[in-house]
Amino acid sequence: MQDRYQPATVETAAQQHWENTQAFRVAEDAGRPKYYCLSMFPYPSGKLHMGHVRNYTIGDVLARFHRMKGCNVLQPMGWDAFGMPAENAAIQNNVPPAKWTYANIEYMKGQLKRLGFAIDWSREVATCTPEYYRWEQWLFTRLYEKGLIYKKLGTVNWDPVDETVLANEQVIDGRGWRSGALVEKREIPMYYMKITAYADELLAALDDLPGWPEQVKLMQKNWIGRSEGVEVHFPYDLSTIGASGVLKVFTTRADTLMGATYVAVAAEHPLATRAAAGNAELAAFIDECKHGGVAEADLATMEKKGMPTGLRVVHPLTGEYLPVWVANYVLMGYGEGAVMAVPAHDERDFAFAAKYGLPIRMVVRSTHDAYDNVAAPWTDAYAEHGKLVNSGKYDGLHFQDAVDAIATDLAAKNLGAKRTQYRLRDWGISRQRYWGCPIPMIHCEDCGDVPVPDEQLPVVLPENVEITGRGSPLAKMPGFYRCTCPKCGKPARRETDTMDTFVESSWYFLRYACADNATAMVDARVNYWAPVDQYIGGIEHAILHLLYSRFFTRAMRDEGLVNVSEPFTNLLTQGMVVAETYYRDQTGGKKLWINPAEVQVERDDKGRVVAAKLAADGQPVVIGGTEKMSKSKNNGVDPQALVDQYGADTARLFIIFAAPPDQQLEWSDSGVEGAARFLRRVWQFGHAFASDIRPVLPAARRLTAGKLPALLADVRREIHTHLKQANYDFGKHQFNTVVSAAMKILNALEKAPREDGTEMRAAHAEVAEEGFAILLRLLSPITPHICHVLWQDCGFGTDILAAAWPEPLEAALAQDEIELVVQVNGKLRGSIKVAADAGKAAIETAALASEAAQKFMEGKPPKKVVVVPGRLVNIVV
Repeated sequence: MQDRYQPATVETAAQQHWENTQAFRVAEDAGRPKYYCLSMFPYPSGKLHMGHVRNYTIGDVLARFHRMKGCNVLQPMGWDAFGMPAENAAIQNNVPPAKWTYANIEYMKGQLKRLGFAIDWSREVATCTPEYYRWEQWLFTRLYEKGLIYKKLGTVNWDPVDETVLANEQVIDGRGWRSGALVEKREIPMYYMKITAYADELLAALDDLPGWPEQVKLMQKNWIGRSEGVEVHFPYDLSTIGASGVLKVFTTRADTLMGATYVAVAAEHPLATRAAAGNAELAAFIDECKHGGVAEADLATMEKKGMPTGLRVVHPLTGEYLPVWVANYVLMGYGEGAVMAVPAHDERDFAFAAKYGLPIRMVVRSTHDAYDNVAAPWTDAYAEHGKLVNSGKYDGLHFQDAVDAIATDLAAKNLGAKRTQYRLRDWGISRQRYWGCPIPMIHCEDCGDVPVPDEQLPVVLPENVEITGRGSPLAKMPGFYRCTCPKCGKPARRETDTMDTFVESSWYFLRYACADNATAMVDARVNYWAPVDQYIGGIEHAILHLLYSRFFTRAMRDEGLVNVSEPFTNLLTQGMVVAETYYRDQTGGKKLWINPAEVQVERDDKGRVVAAKLAADGQPVVIGGTEKMSKSKNNGVDPQALVDQYGADTARLFIIFAAPPDQQLEWSDSGVEGAARFLRRVWQFGHAFASDIRPVLPAARRLTAGKLPALLADVRREIHTHLKQANYDFGKHQFNTVVSAAMKILNALEKAPREDGTEMRAAHAEVAEEGFAILLRLLSPITPHICHVLWQDCGFGTDILAAAWPEPLEAALAQDEIELVVQVNGKLRGSIKVAADAGKAAIETAALASEAAQKFMEGKPPKKVVVVPGRLVNIVV
C-alpha cells in the first residue's frame, strides 16, 4: 500500500474495477426492495458545470447508500439532446447540430465517469436518436386518435426575420433576441396536448405526495389554478355590432357584476376585428398590440393601453349599455379573450379607467375598511370581499350569498351559470424549429391531417443539414416534406414542425426501465421500476417539467403502458451553487466580469471579502456580491480542473459537506482544501492500520466477549454514537452532518490510546478495525474511490459495494457509568458520576453527598429532589 494519498491512481483503480465487474448494471429482482434513484438528465451543452456536479453527486450518494442498505438500485443517465442551443452552435461554428450534440455527449459522459457516479450506462438514452423519439411519435399518434392531441390556431410570438416562433423569454423589449426584429403576434395552426383533461386529477393528487416539498406543490397548484366562478354572457347591442350574439366572460367576482362599467377584449377577438374594419386608427392600435408579449409576466409590468371600438354590449341584469374596448392587457389565449371591467374593485381595471376617464362604480364595501367612494390612490381594501352596496336587490348580501343569487338570476335568463375554470392551458407543442422530434402527421388535401402509420415510424430527422437561423430547414427540404397520403395514396405534405423539447423529458424516466426494447415504447419491466423513488433536480423545473411528466405518466397509464399515475414518489430540489463575483466598469455602462480565480482578496475576521484586486496588475476590482455560478458573470469553477487538481472524491466531499442539499452552496477554495486534507488524513490512518495495527490483531476477537479498557470503551462508544447520528441524518438527507460525523469518528480513531503491552495493543487494534470499517462504509457513498481502495488494502474485503451498511451496536453504546448534572434550586452547581443502572434512591443519595450540593445547600435540608433520568438532579432547598 502506498504511503501517500494519490487521488489519480486511487480513482483509476476503483473505476477500472467497477468497469471490469459491471458493478452498477442492474436487473429486476423480485427478492429485494427496489430503489429507483434519478437525477434530471442534462442538456449536452459541451461540459458539466458545478450545478450538474452537485445534482449528480447528491443522487449518487443516495443510490450508493440504498445499495448498501440492501436495495436493488437503479441509477440511469441520458441526454436531453434536442433544443435551440444546438441550432445556435451550428450557426456560430458551421457544424451540423447532430455532430455538435454527439461530440458533447461523448465528452460529458467521460466527465461523469471520471466523477465515479454509480450509473448503469447500459440504459443510456439520447432523446435525439430515432431509437428514442420513434416511441414518442408512436404515442403521439395514439393520443391524436383519442383526441388528447388536437390542432387549432394558436397565438404566438413570431419573428418575421428568423421566420420562427419565439418563446416569451426570447422576446426582449418587443424584439427577437437574435434578429432584433419587431416581434408580431400571429395565429398559426399548432398541435396541442389536452393536459386540461387531467386538471382535476393533477391538482387533487398533489395532496398524496408527502415526499414532495410543499413549495413545489404550491407552485403546481397555483399553475393549475382551479377557480370557482361564474360565466357571464353580455348580449351584443344589435345597433352597434350589427349582429346577434353574446360576449362570454368568466369571473371569480360575480358579486361585483353590478359595478361593471365597460368590457375589454383582446386584439385578436372577433369584435376587435369587426370594429377595426372601418377604423384605421383602431387597426393600427390592434397591430401594435400584436407586437406585445404573450406572457402573463409581461402583462403585469407593461403600460396598460386601450382604444374604444364604438361597439356596445348589454349588461345582463340591468340592461345598461357597456362600451367595448380593445386592451393590450387582455390575451386571446386566456379564457374567451374578454374581461368584464369593474374599476372600483380591480386594480388593473382601476388604473385603466382612471387613465381613460371611464366610470368607477363602487358596489362592495369592505368589512375591514369602511369607505363611501373609491378614489385614487388605489388601496388593496378596494378588492376585498364585503357587503354589497349600490347593487339594487343584492344590497346587503355578502360575497358567497351575492354570487349565488346573481348566478341564479343569470341562469334564469339563460345569460350565465356557475363554472369551474383553470388557469392551466392546453400544452402547445408545435415548434417551427429544426432540431427536435418531427411531428408524425401528414397533410392531405383530400383526407386532411393523417397520422403517420406505425410501420412508417420513426419519421427520421435529417441530421446533415445547413442551419441559417431563418426558418426551419425542414420546410425547405422537398425530400423531407414530400410524401404520399397513407389513406388515399395521393401526393401529400409531411408536417415540418417539431415537438417542444419538454415532450422528450416528460417520459424518459420510464424508458430507462427498458431502454433496450426495440419493439415497444415500454414493457413489463417498467412496472417493476416505476415510479421513481427519489428524483433530484433544480427548483426551476418545479412547474412545467414536473407537471408535464405527471400528465404524460397518466396518459401512458390510460393507454395501458404503465400501472402508476405519479412518476416521482419523492422529490429533492437541490440549492444553487453560488460564488463571489468581481468586475470592472467599462465604457458605455458595461461590466467586465473577472473570474474569482484571477482575483486576490482580503477578508475580515468573519471571512467576508472586504477588498479585492486583480492578481495580474494589482489594481482594485469591484466586489459584485455572491451570485449563482454562470458564464455571464464569469464566476464558475471548471469541474474538470477541480478533479484534475484534487481528485473526484475531494470534489464530491466538498459539495456534500459545504451545505445541506436543499440549500444554497457557496463556493469556497479553502473548503475544497479542507476536504482534501481530511481525505489525506483518512489515507494516513488507513496506511497506519494496514502496516502497524492490523498485524497485532488477536486471532480471537474479544469486542463482544469481554470488557475493554475504559479509555478504549469510551472511544468505541463515541464511534457508535456518531454512527447512530449519521444514520439518522442520512434518512433526513442531511449529508453535510454525515460528513461531520465521519470527521468525528476519524478524530476518535486517531486519539485512541495505544499503550504498551500486548493486551492493550490487541484491544486497540480491535477497536481500530471496527471503527475504521465503520468510517469507510459511512464515507463510501460520498467518497467511493478512496473507500474502495482502502477497504481492499486494509483487508476488509474485495469490494466495499458488497459490504452491509454499518449499524450502531447497543452493546457498544452501553455505559458502566453516566455523568449527571447537579442543580441546586435550578442552577447548575456541578456533576456526579453514578452507575448506569443506578436507581432513583442511589442517585439522590449521591447527589446530596456531592461536594457541589453540600456547598450550595448551606446545611439546609432538601425540600424535594427531582431526578431526570440520564440527564440531571435538581435539589430544591
